[in-house]
Amino acid sequence: MAEKLFGTNGVRGVVNEDMTADLALQVGKAMGRYMRGQVVIATDTRVSAEMIRSAVSAGLMAVGCKVLDLGVIPTPALQYFVKTHDYVSGGVMITASHNPPQFNGIKCIASDGTEMHKYGEEKIEALYRQVIPANPWNTIGSIEKVIGAADSYINAVISNVDSNEIRHAGLKVVLDCANGAACRTTPLLLQKLGVVAITLNADPQGEFPGHPSEPTEDNLQDLMTLTKFVKADLGIAHDGDADRTVFVSQKGKYISGDKSLALISKNELSEKKGGVIVTPVSSSSMVEDVVKEAGGTVIYTAVGSPIVARKMMEVKAIFGGEENGGLIFPEHQFCRDGAMTIAKMLECVVKYGPLHKQVDALPVYYVNKRKVPCPDDKKETLLAMMKALYNENKIDATDGLKIFFDDGWILARPSGTEPIFRIFSESKDENVAIERGQKFEDIASGFINA
Repeated sequence: MAEKLFGTNGVRGVVNEDMTADLALQVGKAMGRYMRGQVVIATDTRVSAEMIRSAVSAGLMAVGCKVLDLGVIPTPALQYFVKTHDYVSGGVMITASHNPPQFNGIKCIASDGTEMHKYGEEKIEALYRQVIPANPWNTIGSIEKVIGAADSYINAVISNVDSNEIRHAGLKVVLDCANGAACRTTPLLLQKLGVVAITLNADPQGEFPGHPSEPTEDNLQDLMTLTKFVKADLGIAHDGDADRTVFVSQKGKYISGDKSLALISKNELSEKKGGVIVTPVSSSSMVEDVVKEAGGTVIYTAVGSPIVARKMMEVKAIFGGEENGGLIFPEHQFCRDGAMTIAKMLECVVKYGPLHKQVDALPVYYVNKRKVPCPDDKKETLLAMMKALYNENKIDATDGLKIFFDDGWILARPSGTEPIFRIFSESKDENVAIERGQKFEDIASGFINA
């Protein structure tokens, strides 16, 4: 692994290269020493899930923890279980989310169901780097299979929307589960809401044979085509661990996550006047336009759902989320929740009409997204070079560099989960967004390859 164990979302790496059974065992022991008591564990569908889960579970039991194994479920379903069971001291999700199938990861969940705070991760990392003695044979932990977590989670989601109105609307959707953790839970959600669902990639296969698990426009061509062909009300797509959801309109058009964020913000503000919406600096200016028009206020944070969630707690926000389709509903739980996002978007369609018409009414901004391969040891020097190059512009250093221009902005930031550098370029002029994005990609590539 890299020198730092925890990235933006837990510990991740290529299986049997960075993410080994030995590492997972030691992480499990470190988490067990920190969490103590009863710890919940679950996985997504990756082919390495059993190996990593077994190693982490062995580490937890070696230091005396009781492991509650929920099986294959979405990350937010595990988080909901932790949140709603007081006797549980924490959770572990074995997932690499949207990363390619050769990756896997270990995500720590705090006792309140939120992703582990940096303080907790630092404590676990410090323990990881020590020799951790195992318990005597008569005080080792145990493991227990737990059933029913998925059903409780879905029932809780349904309780937070106008389920009767959704059931009576006669909606039809196309659902793409990305061969991931939502293969059972999201079809169950739609069935209970009376929504007709045509499914794609709804069998759990960790090689992600249908398409890569990142729900980008390029990866969702089949969903876009089928949604239009069958005249569905909308298309729905998850990432691998189903904490994120993106949508496709009735006309087969991909809807970016910040548009979903804007539409659901408007819906939330209609019921909670004057509320605060929290989102990272990577979100489109369109979100702030919509929120202000609806009488709300936007607060910006660094990228990362735990950062957004904790800021939401701090400022008592009514809603928040990221531009990648990871939305957070505080009345349910303070974490990204793909199933809750679906239920709320169905509610929006029932209340405000076809999704494509709602999207067409949004302010128009163009966001050009790029990623450049970048070794971890060059990320900070690349940022410093860009800052020096544009030191006369207005700059927001909340996360990476957000450089403002008269006709838009650039966000340049290193990924916390992959050896890449992300570049977002926004403008109301599409050509400007593309050209400026290309310019910054060229600057980054030139520096990295020099």
